[in-house]
Amino acid sequence: MTVPSPLARRVAAALGAPVTREAPLGGGDLGEVRRVTLDDGRTVVAKVGTGLRREARMLAALRAAGAPTPGVLHEDDDVLVLEAVANDGALDAAAWGDLGTVLAHLHADVGTAYGWDEDAAFGTLSVPNAPTDTWPTFWAERRLLPHVAALPPDLAARVERLAADLPARLPERPPAALLHGDLWTGNVLTAGGRVTALIDPAAYRGHGEVDLAMLHLFGRPAPALDAAYGTPPDAAERRPVYQLGPALVHLRLFGTGYRGLVERLLRMTGV
Repeated sequence: MTVPSPLARRVAAALGAPVTREAPLGGGDLGEVRRVTLDDGRTVVAKVGTGLRREARMLAALRAAGAPTPGVLHEDDDVLVLEAVANDGALDAAAWGDLGTVLAHLHADVGTAYGWDEDAAFGTLSVPNAPTDTWPTFWAERRLLPHVAALPPDLAARVERLAADLPARLPERPPAALLHGDLWTGNVLTAGGRVTALIDPAAYRGHGEVDLAMLHLFGRPAPALDAAYGTPPDAAERRPVYQLGPALVHLRLFGTGYRGLVERLLRMTGV
């Protein structure tokens, strides 16, 4: 008989049922993720890491805004147990269109300031979310400039120049939409051409185009996404500015293999 992992044992204790099967899931670059089956027939997804109570709160915020998310079954400081959600891994044209509709609905949840009431974190890297009144200020001071001290001098200077120019590049006060905040395709679960859940949020309030830009950074969305969302024709002009934020996070977390991406995005902005 296979001995349950420490994570599976904690799931069993939290949900009050023995574990019959477990298997690792993808997407655990910054923590362990496992699919766990209990002897009462339930299948759940368990994560171990840091900041998981914060993730649970963000999932609750997205769900309250009408976005599909997995239900939270248990949370503590370093373990999060979620309901398993159907996922066939197929982002076909229908699913891209449904994602556009889901995001339009999510982004219609609008607040009064940009940011969030607690900082985000990606592994050991903290990303500030302190609210600001204007959007260019938020993107400069919360998404670009915090990385400058950790960058090579040539990249740092270019990021600083771009940050200084953001009032001319970004809208001053777009609707402060509720964002997923880390919306690459691996965080979109689908089945039968529909979005079944958005997972692993790094939520905050900001310009809705940020979520769209992230989807384009590591994927190739079908035209149905923009058609269903109603993406403005000039969004592509701002896209590399918004993609630079997550690219800098990847550079700091995973090393120089992402330097080329950062340089390409800076070139696209003309800096």
